[in-house]
Amino acid sequence: MPQSRPQVSQRDVGLGEKIDFLLRPASYPEPTRQVEAKETHMSWVFLTDAHAYKLKKPVRYPFLDFSSVELRRRNCEEEVRLNRRLAPDVYLDVVPLGLVGVGELAIGGGRPVDWLVKMRRLSAERTLEHAIRSNAVREEDIERLARCLAAFYRDAPKVAIGAADYRDRLAADIAANENALKSPAYQLPAPAIEGVATALRRYVAVHSDRLDRRVREGRIVEGHGDLRPEHIYLGPEPLVTDCLEFNRAFRILDPIDELAYLAMECEREGAPQVGAWLLKGYSEASGDMAPTDLVAFYEGYRAFLRAKIAIWHLDEPVPRDGAKWRPRALAYLRLAQSRSVRLD
Repeated sequence: MPQSRPQVSQRDVGLGEKIDFLLRPASYPEPTRQVEAKETHMSWVFLTDAHAYKLKKPVRYPFLDFSSVELRRRNCEEEVRLNRRLAPDVYLDVVPLGLVGVGELAIGGGRPVDWLVKMRRLSAERTLEHAIRSNAVREEDIERLARCLAAFYRDAPKVAIGAADYRDRLAADIAANENALKSPAYQLPAPAIEGVATALRRYVAVHSDRLDRRVREGRIVEGHGDLRPEHIYLGPEPLVTDCLEFNRAFRILDPIDELAYLAMECEREGAPQVGAWLLKGYSEASGDMAPTDLVAFYEGYRAFLRAKIAIWHLDEPVPRDGAKWRPRALAYLRLAQSRSVRLD
């Protein structure tokens, strides 16, 4: 009698087993001497000699849902599609992590038990973050980045939103950030939090004309959503990676908001001059001249948000680098305060 072919295993594969497999150099289709792993709040990234493979954690939060294999596949596809806008040759493919034979894991085939975003590995020494920390950031590099971003925002899909709805969204975010930061568990200074929130709310109310004009001029677009120095690779053709792919609402923004966010992050890293270079280069390339008080508002708004995101790391069951999050939240809060005094 002919022998029946062995059936592919239907067993469940936990996150720990997937991580162990992806940590082994022999697991990859291309030769690699070693594998370096980096854990984030929502994923694991495995760096081989030539590539990076991202595995999303099976998590669910109010703002995202990675709880099923199918949802993670869809998100991987969105990540590749969206990031090809500013890093077209970096995001290569979405590949399955599958079971083959009687239950062995394999990259690229078998019954999918998860999905991986495959990327070209870039040198960390090319990042804006590295240039700042090495005191090597140059104005010409920032001018090239500004021109790149101006073209991106020019071509980005415009988003139809009412002026009142836009202001209401900003006000709701300010209130949510204030409520989160004032949680007694974090032991952050309530007067400072309340002062920042009050100043930001006052700006939205008193200077509504500034915000309404941005909406009327069609400035609200679907942008990047997480424009930080570690996501920017400098060079003759700048690349921007790691857009915020999992929630479109977080990408709906004013380009000045996003550029102010990057300026604020560069200042936190010790390079306040980068923001001035960036905004000047963007204005010259785009013709979009924003009032200085609007830039200060957006910087304060973003610093307030980043304070919340930083302190939220302490809510993890086992916080990674737990000692750094409260000082970082306080640093963002100080930046928010410094912008608040410019809004009066």
